[in-house]
Amino acid sequence: MTNRPVGERVLLPESTRPSPTTLHGRTVRLVPLGPQHAAELYPLISNDHPDQTALWDYIPDGPYSDLSALERDFTARPSSTDPVFFAILDTRPAAPTAGKAVGYIALMSIVPEHRRLEIGHVIFSRLIQRTTGATEAIYLLLRHSIETLGYRRIEWKCNALNEASRRAALRIGFLFEGVFRQHMVVKGRNRDTAWFSIMREEWDGLKEGLEGWLAERNFGEDGRQIKRLEDIRGEI
Repeated sequence: MTNRPVGERVLLPESTRPSPTTLHGRTVRLVPLGPQHAAELYPLISNDHPDQTALWDYIPDGPYSDLSALERDFTARPSSTDPVFFAILDTRPAAPTAGKAVGYIALMSIVPEHRRLEIGHVIFSRLIQRTTGATEAIYLLLRHSIETLGYRRIEWKCNALNEASRRAALRIGFLFEGVFRQHMVVKGRNRDTAWFSIMREEWDGLKEGLEGWLAERNFGEDGRQIKRLEDIRGEI
């Protein structure tokens, strides 16, 4: 863990505010989210699908009653400056969903003068959950936020009851900072919020581990990982 002394004078140039852009990975590509992605995503994230009944439990928006409701929401997404939304496109050539959206994610709570922002609004359909693409999407946003935009603190926040999100944050390398009690009211229910973060000083080691895990050589012909991310990071 890296901490600056309390009261230390810090001279920081202001970070660049995120804007719509395209980020390329090996298995996914992030592009600005828009209404054109609604038809691809709706069958995957609709509550009509039995695998998705819990997808919206911890998300402030949704679920969407029909495709037109999702299209209306997505129409406003390109003009949003906070959050800045990205569609996650599957780029695996042999995949049935090649070139299509399988989820979306955002940069949010953006404070350039303090060089901090959050990765949030994470919607992974069943086709990207627990896949290489899910990890790569977060890696691409971390790299873009720290190396290109110049942020020094990347946050991850989730409902304290959302065990899957908490495990995902720790696996990526976010550090658990604590729980804000009664932080929000979401869909009429109290939300205690678990906070996690990654600092710029921690990024180089985390990046090496993530890139080692994401490398094609770390996956067999059946697509299964050879080494776990936690084990690769431990070796580093």
